[in-house]
Amino acid sequence: MALQTKHKIFIAIAVIVAMLAIAAALFFMLKAQKQDEQMQTLTEMMDIEKQRLEKEYSDYVYEFQDITPTIKNDSLIKLVDEQKMKIQQLLTELKITKSTDARRIQELQTELASVRKIMQYYIAQIDSLNIINQRLTNENIEVKQRYQEAAQTVEQLAKEKEDLTQTVTRAAIIEMTSFNFTALNDKGRSTKKLTQIAKFQFNYTIAKNVTAKAGDKTIFLRIVRPDDIVLTKNANANVFSFEGKMISFSARKDFEYSNEAINDVIYYNVDEMLPSGKYRAEFFLDGNRIGSYSFEI
Repeated sequence: MALQTKHKIFIAIAVIVAMLAIAAALFFMLKAQKQDEQMQTLTEMMDIEKQRLEKEYSDYVYEFQDITPTIKNDSLIKLVDEQKMKIQQLLTELKITKSTDARRIQELQTELASVRKIMQYYIAQIDSLNIINQRLTNENIEVKQRYQEAAQTVEQLAKEKEDLTQTVTRAAIIEMTSFNFTALNDKGRSTKKLTQIAKFQFNYTIAKNVTAKAGDKTIFLRIVRPDDIVLTKNANANVFSFEGKMISFSARKDFEYSNEAINDVIYYNVDEMLPSGKYRAEFFLDGNRIGSYSFEI
């Protein structure tokens, strides 16, 4: 009886041990399953975090690209380029880092925060420089506008001075107010016969002009034939300057001008064959043509 009882006890113990073993196995299986689930959840979270970091890095790369064209400072451009290269390297490393490498992802996240601070500093510097550049640009535009206004004022004053000078110059030009032509024969009498003409007589009046320069003057006479040939005794010697050219004259007369009107006469001795037709008498004084008159022979 005792042996049978011991056998039953042994069986009961064996059953209990087996149940405990099964329970322990189930416990560890459930724990391992829970750990796998937790690991999967953690992996998914790290993958999401990794994607977020990749997007932030990529956004910073594009943001730097948008900022670079606005930078005018060479030193700052160099610093920004170095930071862009660093971001690109970190982004490349992040893409090849496994989602399960939580420590490295955390390190990259910390470096991203550091890059963000540096970038904010650079943006502040860029904004400050842009404000300064804009102010300088505005000041430069204002200076240019003032210069242009001053130049226009000077130009206007110069034009007014030139106009005034021209007005004074025109006012100072001595004018001829009357003219009369007479053909004379060799006895000094008036004649209308072409073959008897020995001398041309030109009577004229020089007007009063108080603004003109007084003093010794020379009046030049050019007699132009109907065929536009100038009557002259010496085409090479009898010349004077007019508008930058040396032109021939037929007769000249020196006189003294005291700003008062002068009635005078000038002669031309005819010793050449004259064609009939319309002639022209032109008078020059002080480099100006002061009279031009036509007469018939």
